[in-house]
Amino acid sequence: QVHLVESGGGLVQAGGSLRLSCAASGLTFSGYAMGWFRQAPGKDRNFVAVISASGGRTFYVDSVLGRFTISRDNAKNTVYLQMNSLKPGDTAVYYCAADPRFTDWRVLPDISSWGQGTQVTVSS
Repeated sequence: QVHLVESGGGLVQAGGSLRLSCAASGLTFSGYAMGWFRQAPGKDRNFVAVISASGGRTFYVDSVLGRFTISRDNAKNTVYLQMNSLKPGDTAVYYCAADPRFTDWRVLPDISSWGQGTQVTVSS
């Protein structure tokens, strides 16, 4: 059974940084694309970033380009999301996800595995 555990969320002032981590187990990590979604209060869960199984390819939602960086360490079965220049609009619960497919996660309806989420709150 796939298990994804996020950590690193918290409260930060606008302009600050946070680094989220997601530790994965129960899967062949190096065979899965990994990504992040977020859900703000009262809104749908939306795609943020995805990284290919090898780490060689990444894709981001436009709103985080240049501010967020997704990376992975296949030796540690962990994916990261470095978030810089945070804005109040980035406030959300951030979810880690895993799926064998590196494709357009903005429209992929059936991501195979999800974490429980970690809260990120950016104050103005």
